[in-house]
Amino acid sequence: MIATVIDSAPRRAAGSLFGLAYGDALGKPTEFLTVAEIVRRYGPAGPRELTGDPALVTDDTQMALAVAWALHDAPAFTAEAVEPLLRRRFLDWAVSPDNNRAPGMTCLRACAELERGTRWQDATVTGSKGCGANMRVTPVGLLDVDLDTLAGLAQLQAGLTHGHPTGLAASELTAYAVRLLRDGAKLPDLPGLLTDRAHDQRTVYRADWLGDLWQRPGDRTPEEFIARGWDECLRVLGRLDAALARPDDGGDPCRLTGEGWIAEEALATALLCASRHADDPVGALARGATTAGDSDSIAALAGAFVGAAHGMSAWPDAWSTRIEYADQLLTLSTPLDQPRPPRPARRPD
Repeated sequence: MIATVIDSAPRRAAGSLFGLAYGDALGKPTEFLTVAEIVRRYGPAGPRELTGDPALVTDDTQMALAVAWALHDAPAFTAEAVEPLLRRRFLDWAVSPDNNRAPGMTCLRACAELERGTRWQDATVTGSKGCGANMRVTPVGLLDVDLDTLAGLAQLQAGLTHGHPTGLAASELTAYAVRLLRDGAKLPDLPGLLTDRAHDQRTVYRADWLGDLWQRPGDRTPEEFIARGWDECLRVLGRLDAALARPDDGGDPCRLTGEGWIAEEALATALLCASRHADDPVGALARGATTAGDSDSIAALAGAFVGAAHGMSAWPDAWSTRIEYADQLLTLSTPLDQPRPPRPARRPD
């Protein structure tokens, strides 16, 4: 089957990576505020303007850049090639003087073990399914790779720090959502497409990417281990469906799909914000930033989704030079937005 050529004209990769950073920057000052406090400070529409020059981001964007650079430098998209690069980039982030944006404790704990040379399956925090697993996975969804490779890369980058099966499954779904949107899927179709993927992958354990990670929590089989993660994702996707079936009351989306501190809720709540404001990209970011939960991560993922759907035209032109790490975002997204030749057809076996 011949793959279709991705239309690069809207600069969807740039739209997604910059959108992630924009959402992160808008959500940074609201992360630990109540909705009432956010509304008093920014008005009922929430924050809609970048502040500062540059507008600062959090560890969400910093770690997404770490993943993006590891993928950029990889000689091949295999576990053996990518894992050392991810490890190095994560460790560089951990000791960077710019890592002063309230970084997640799970990432710091895992990086401390990785620094000691610990095998990643032993270094990871197996009980954590925090949103640090998928807040950084957007670059995987922008690659021109087959879906098995996309799934492996998404789960591997999550697994280095977050070894819980829900962190793995939610990361794959987040990357898959970015892929679908970049390829032209519509935001209203995402919940159904992600639900289908979750059912299809429910017992698929990717041993070539994860090794013996499944043995650590004590599950009887690798299939039983990974199914726990997919089942939790399916439950939150059901909540997302129910939320989208109701009229939008303009309130905190976290009431319907969760506060986003954990991976599956960050995915669902970000998709809720993106879907509610599919034709108002800045509004999607503002909605994500006006929450009682993990506002920067929710807004960042909402920006990644809306940006993948619309491209750079989604965002105010002046923002692209004001956001922190603008040079890296541009360098990393430019090759991803180049036209690609179609893959050759496969012969049936």
